[in-house]
Amino acid sequence: PPSAVHDMYPNGSVLSVMLTLHSLELPQASIYPAFIFGIATYLTILLCNLTVVVTICENRNLHKPMYILLLNLPINDAMGATSLFPQLMYSIWSQDRSISYPACLFQGFIVHLYGGASHIILTAMAFDRYIVICFPLRYGAIMTTSNLVRIITVMWLINFIIIFVLFCLLMPYKICQTYMAELVCYNPSLMKIMCEDTTVNNIYGLFILCLYHCISLSVVAFTYIHILITCVTNKQSDAKIKALQTCGTHLMVFLFLEFNTFFPLIAHRSENVPAHLRRVFSISVLVFPPIVNPLIYGFKTKEIRQKIVSCFKRKISSVQ
Repeated sequence: PPSAVHDMYPNGSVLSVMLTLHSLELPQASIYPAFIFGIATYLTILLCNLTVVVTICENRNLHKPMYILLLNLPINDAMGATSLFPQLMYSIWSQDRSISYPACLFQGFIVHLYGGASHIILTAMAFDRYIVICFPLRYGAIMTTSNLVRIITVMWLINFIIIFVLFCLLMPYKICQTYMAELVCYNPSLMKIMCEDTTVNNIYGLFILCLYHCISLSVVAFTYIHILITCVTNKQSDAKIKALQTCGTHLMVFLFLEFNTFFPLIAHRSENVPAHLRRVFSISVLVFPPIVNPLIYGFKTKEIRQKIVSCFKRKISSVQ
């Protein structure tokens, strides 16, 4: 009713509205263990991703296009985890699931920025592997420092603009309910609390969903088919085997991300998917890739692994 909507706007502005996220349904005895587990998980994510960032930044022989592109991944993963954990930890500690509408919009913006950047970074990394394996003699000429800076700047800028427009489209709408049936704020969950028809938002949301997934899947499929053909037709040297191992790692991370981001967004548009399953997936994409990626790239990539190990050895010997 109009009066109920009016009551939601104490200062006459949609920005003053307080929303309530879905209850965590934690029994009293589980609050402290859940809080400690959450803090430990968040600190592990930050430590692992920071280790990869510092290792690449501090070692000049890792200042190659492959590692400079890879550097974007732990920075993005730390941002994704930060969009979830501080707010979630506060909710667990205070048992208060309320969040202001501007804070909810900001959280949603960072969540989508992280998801979009993950796809773009992994697509750029697949393109880099394609050039190094299929055109090794031209690699130095194509992946120059200036080209690399252009690639990184353009991919972040395009991603920012696309997601910024997505959330600007939400701004004119009035809110009809303050309860959100989700554990985290993001675009589909925000659209469900709007009064008016959100067809334009739905169309734009589906468009960018198809854009990110279709482009990244097409580029990765194209590059990996060509990489396989090159590795099969050429006599396999140690370098080729090493390159294939790197590609296998990359493909594993990419497919995991594809499934993890695609499922919750499709689940929102289907009545058949249980709500709890949708909620788990919407949070898992902000937890598992930020933990798994630095472990896979940090410890499966030989150069990074060696640098991390030698750094720790130096630290231990200097302490002794």
